[in-house]
Amino acid sequence: MLSPTISGAMSQRPLAWPHAPTHELSSAGTYFVTAATYLKKHYFRTRTSLDWLQHELLSAACEFGWQLEAWSVFSNHYHFVAHSPRDSDCAKNLSLMLAALHRRTASSCNGLDENSAQKTWHNFWDTKLTYHKSYLARLNYVHQNPVKHGLVQVANQYPWCSARWFEGTASPAAIRSIYRFKTDALSIHDDFIPRVEA
Repeated sequence: MLSPTISGAMSQRPLAWPHAPTHELSSAGTYFVTAATYLKKHYFRTRTSLDWLQHELLSAACEFGWQLEAWSVFSNHYHFVAHSPRDSDCAKNLSLMLAALHRRTASSCNGLDENSAQKTWHNFWDTKLTYHKSYLARLNYVHQNPVKHGLVQVANQYPWCSARWFEGTASPAAIRSIYRFKTDALSIHDDFIPRVEA
C-alpha cells in the first residue's frame, strides 16, 4: 500500500509515460520534429516510396500551414524543422498534420485502405526551438542527416532532403553560416539505420 504522502503526490500530477514523448504544442514557433516507423522497419526503402513520402510531407505541411525550412526523409524515419502556421497562436495542428501524413503514407505504402489497422508509424518527437543557435544547428543537422547516416558523401546528392533546395535558394553567406554550425553536441533521437534499395 502506498503511503499517504506518495499517494497524494501521485494524485496531484500525472506521470509521464517513459516510452511516449510529451508534446508541448501550446505555443506557436519553430519546431524540430522526428518521426519513426513502427519497430524501425524499412517501409520506405525504395526510390518510389521515398519520392512518395517526401511528396506527402511537403503537401501535408502546405495543407496545414507549416513552413518547412529543412527536411530529410528515410526508409524508417524523417526529420524536419518548420514554423507553425502564421494565423495561429499555437502549434497544436502539428499532431493533426502528422496523423494525416502517416495515414496517407501508411495506406499507400502497404497497399491498404486508410482505415487499416496495420501499424506503419510509431511516434513522433518534437522540440520547440527557442534559441537562435539551436535553430541554426538543427537546420544544419537535418540538411546533413543523409551524410550522418552514410548514404551520401555530400548532402545535396541525396534526393530526399532539403540540402539541394537550400543550396539553390539561400545566399552563399547563409549557406556557409548554417553549414558551420556544429551538430555533434545536439541531443536528438536518431539511432536509426536507414537504407535505400537500388
